[in-house]
Amino acid sequence: MIATIQKENGNYIARYERQFQHSVETVWAMLTNNTKLKQWFDELHIVNLRKGGIIKFDMQDGTFIDMKILDYEPLKTLAFEWDADIARFELSSLSNGCKLVFIETISTITDHTPKDLAGWHLCLDAIKALLDGDSIKREDEWKVWFEKYKELLDNL
Repeated sequence: MIATIQKENGNYIARYERQFQHSVETVWAMLTNNTKLKQWFDELHIVNLRKGGIIKFDMQDGTFIDMKILDYEPLKTLAFEWDADIARFELSSLSNGCKLVFIETISTITDHTPKDLAGWHLCLDAIKALLDGDSIKREDEWKVWFEKYKELLDNL
């Protein structure tokens, strides 16, 4: 399901919702356990899992960017800096699993924004695929989602 994007208080809010037939604990581990995180977002590595802690982003050129954890509540909320923006994961229990809401607060729309939005979309799909035991398809699907998010932003 494609994200919704709205302008709020001078920022753009991209909101993704996914439901999983897996427990909050299982999905939380995908977000916070470095071994599991590496399966769907290889460039991220959590150094200190706490509010004020650090997540490192591997630029794949020998350099790393430190991103501060802005909000953290175990099994519920993980939010961190994403360049000038904010990436936020929220989990809640459902009777048959859990709901994940991912929100990216975007300060400025750039040419790179649809790439990020398509990337987050595929990351969330990858989490589901991994948990469900399915294979992950990225390259061909990324192009499709990039075009969809580019069109969505063009129509804002």
